[in-house]
Amino acid sequence: MHLAAQGLLRRAPRKARKADVASAIARMGMLQIDTINVVARSPYMTLFSRLGTYRNEWLDESLAEGLVAECWAHEACFVPVAQYRYHRDYRAGRAGHWAHKMAERTHAEARADMDALLERIREEGPLRAADFERDTPGTKGWWGWKPEKRWLEAWFALGRLMVARRERFQRVYDLAERVTGRWPEPPPPGALDEAAVRRYFIVESVRALGIAKARWIADYFRLRPRVTDEELEPLVAEGRLVEVSVDGWDAPAYAHRDHAALLAEAARNGLRATRTTLLSPFDPVVWDRARALDLFGFEYTIECYTPAAKRKYGYYALPILHRGRLVGRLDAKAHRQAELFQVLGIWLEEGVAVTPALVEGIAGAIDECAAWHGTPRVAIERSQPRELARLVGKAVTA
Repeated sequence: MHLAAQGLLRRAPRKARKADVASAIARMGMLQIDTINVVARSPYMTLFSRLGTYRNEWLDESLAEGLVAECWAHEACFVPVAQYRYHRDYRAGRAGHWAHKMAERTHAEARADMDALLERIREEGPLRAADFERDTPGTKGWWGWKPEKRWLEAWFALGRLMVARRERFQRVYDLAERVTGRWPEPPPPGALDEAAVRRYFIVESVRALGIAKARWIADYFRLRPRVTDEELEPLVAEGRLVEVSVDGWDAPAYAHRDHAALLAEAARNGLRATRTTLLSPFDPVVWDRARALDLFGFEYTIECYTPAAKRKYGYYALPILHRGRLVGRLDAKAHRQAELFQVLGIWLEEGVAVTPALVEGIAGAIDECAAWHGTPRVAIERSQPRELARLVGKAVTA
């Protein structure tokens, strides 16, 4: 149910098209943004896991054309434009998000400078941080950004600026009203009731998750306080959610009414997972570590923020999804100029048998990912167990 809702149960039946980008984001509810680029940046990688080979620029074009928007959601994310007003009103009413708090503090400290920056964009049109030249280096905090970048991000968090488009992944900022005014369907004016917005995000979380325990729901859109079974009772009574029991679970689970057919298929054991692919560390399937452990028995920590000497699996280990299970992880680096996809290590979970189907699936996932990167040469340097690399038939250099 979870993988079906996320678009990861089976391989896409046809080649990806540009419209599939916005559709995949709508299906997930959001697409988290991260800038680490050892393989593809996370938003591109998350789409690849679902769509297979596609053109990265389709995401950039979808943003520029107003088919998706950027805002704070789970973290900084692309979201469907139809959902943007809910995020706008929820963040404005809640003011508890760390970015919102930091933005308010920044504005209080630099009100005149921030207002001048906003006026310059009003007069000149969309601008990047690079368009604000400065001889002095950035200050500490906010990733060492120069003041203008901090001010742009503060206005973005406060909702006065939005991202009109990206150029080489750099944000191009414009007034929020000008960005939404160019969308095919601009959001209607007027604020939404805060309680109604919370209910909307609860229902959307369940839809995106496929099946969910109450304790999983709040994390998806960063809701506060946590969601309880008692809070879900009216939504079940209204028919927006369906309460179900799952063998082995000590708490009720919930599905969205739109997934009634999936639920019936799952109940008769008719859902068959056949997709094998690599996931981004910021994929919705694994970003809630407790949920990934509950659903898959997969304990996952991204180690790029861990000192090198303390890493167990490497800087940017990608979870390996194989036929409905998270069977291991793979640390990779794409050397684009050398056309080399370097697999620094593969580690299977304890108890995962190295079968021909597993080897074929992982080999295919590596080849597909490498080809999409434009790095068709693959070198596997380490494998646990080692026989996996030999069976895959790639170069093993260590």
